[in-house]
Amino acid sequence: MADTTTTYAVTGMSCQHCVDAVTAEVERISGVEQVQVDLPSGTVTVTSTSPLALEVVRAAVDEAGYDLADEG
Repeated sequence: MADTTTTYAVTGMSCQHCVDAVTAEVERISGVEQVQVDLPSGTVTVTSTSPLALEVVRAAVDEAGYDLADEG
């Protein structure tokens, strides 16, 4: 089965510590294989073995001290 890659907008990130914190929390989610944070655009791209529930990703980002931007 092919991996799933999803990009999320995260608000409040401003430095390398932010990147490290978000990366560490999102990597804890079961099935996550890779996390790429792009600080200038405020996005987090997650590659996982299957689609992740938005609530799970939101909780991990919240645990790191940041917020997922509302889509739409």
